[in-house]
Amino acid sequence: MTITQLQYILAVAEHKNFTLAAEKCFVTQPTLSMQIQKVEEELGIQIFDRTKKPIQLTDIGAKIVNQAKNIVNEADRIHDIVHQQKGFIGGEFRLGIIPTIMPTLLPMFLSNFIKKYPKVKLIIEELNTEDIIFKLNNGHLDAAIAATPLYEDKIKEVVLYFEPFVAYIPESHGSFSKKEIEVSDLNLDEILLLQDGHCFRDSVLNLCKNNSNSEHNHFQIESGSFETLIKLADEGLGTTLLPYLHTLDLNEKNHAKLRHFVEPKPAREVSLIYPKNELKIHIIDALRSTIAGVVKGAIVFQNVQIVSPKATK
Repeated sequence: MTITQLQYILAVAEHKNFTLAAEKCFVTQPTLSMQIQKVEEELGIQIFDRTKKPIQLTDIGAKIVNQAKNIVNEADRIHDIVHQQKGFIGGEFRLGIIPTIMPTLLPMFLSNFIKKYPKVKLIIEELNTEDIIFKLNNGHLDAAIAATPLYEDKIKEVVLYFEPFVAYIPESHGSFSKKEIEVSDLNLDEILLLQDGHCFRDSVLNLCKNNSNSEHNHFQIESGSFETLIKLADEGLGTTLLPYLHTLDLNEKNHAKLRHFVEPKPAREVSLIYPKNELKIHIIDALRSTIAGVVKGAIVFQNVQIVSPKATK
């Protein structure tokens, strides 16, 4: 059997469809099917149960797929070893970034990185944390930038920075007159939240989980963007929390409505994450170095308390 045949098997195992797998591998469906059938005949077993819809792995097929992943990864590692030996930093690199980090962090480092490492082809996707974990574990991303800790056994986390939370409080709110606020000043029922699926939402819920007075909660609004939450707060519909980097681009009028927390300031931990068996460590190190260089001048807070992005039940 060949590496290419193993790649075809992995594609079918992922997509559970021969036609779609063939499209992803840029071959015809008959070619892919024939190559997989050759492996099955060579081994004398069935890897896929084709009678089920969608196609399912047989018991032995699942074991073969797990081993195939290791073999394909180790084959790719040969190229990585050669690149590192030559000091070459280049090639395709797939990076995922969560939505609450991408708009602020990406413009800060992307231009610098491209100029410094022109031979790296960055393919960047905006994905939520759940999708990032899935893609990292299935070899569809080389690395990602997300809020941590994630407590994933197969994923390594390298902390990039700690980003404090900042409250956005309209003039009509009782806490507007305060120069700094405490977590106890927040009422979860009046905080405007990002919609479900955003880890920043989960961090806010964890931070304010004991500050609820649901009997006075007359409505619930959730949005996919901080900009919408800010506009809703300005209409007197509540308050909201923002990541610190997102506050840097606010206009002077809105900036006056920001309130920092007393120390230790609640913050999120932002990390570069990647599979523990990742091949392209030289590119990961280059990314980490570039991001650290641009962020250290923007975030100067030291005394922070990390709020987990993991939602509490």
